[in-house]
Amino acid sequence: MSTPTNIPDGYMENAQGHLIPKHAIRPADMARNDLVLELVAEARAVQGKLADFKARAMGEVSAFVSLSAEQYGAKIGGNKGNVTLVSYDGRYKIQRSIAEHITFDERLQAAKSLIDDCLREWASTSRPELQTLVTQAFDVDSEGRINTGAILALRRYDFDDERWLQAMQAIGESIQVTGTKAYIRVYERNSAGGYDAIPLDIAAI
Repeated sequence: MSTPTNIPDGYMENAQGHLIPKHAIRPADMARNDLVLELVAEARAVQGKLADFKARAMGEVSAFVSLSAEQYGAKIGGNKGNVTLVSYDGRYKIQRSIAEHITFDERLQAAKSLIDDCLREWASTSRPELQTLVTQAFDVDSEGRINTGAILALRRYDFDDERWLQAMQAIGESIQVTGTKAYIRVYERNSAGGYDAIPLDIAAI
């Protein structure tokens, strides 16, 4: 959000966009405003450092993976693939994860129609859990999005029905990868031998 530049001296803009003389603003409101602006400025500075760390870490991990591969005469292009690097003593590890954003095209509706046919015919013999699972998979949230994981989970079920098999094929062919997002996660080994994440999310600290 940009800072307004056309506010006259001696005035402040309130949340409704009105110009208020500073002398008419209560001291508590002014102090609150100053505190918020101070903390926001610090937060933006920390955000910038985290962004720099992520960019450097991604670059360093990618360069190390490529260098390691070259020792075996292999070439690796881009940053694809999940990688875990562990310190020599096993105390720390760094994970680079690449998550794909998946959507489905119109063929998903064809899959749903075939699945509905199966469920209607299997109504007397299929378990209620299966019908609930399918219903939940195709439900949409308040923003109109479907549960991608639940849709993909249907493909784990192997029913000997041509319609079901066609539906699973339609789901597979409807998958569209619309983008990827890279994550860097840092872990430290705990006394029990497992690994605890070193939080880089302020909400997790």
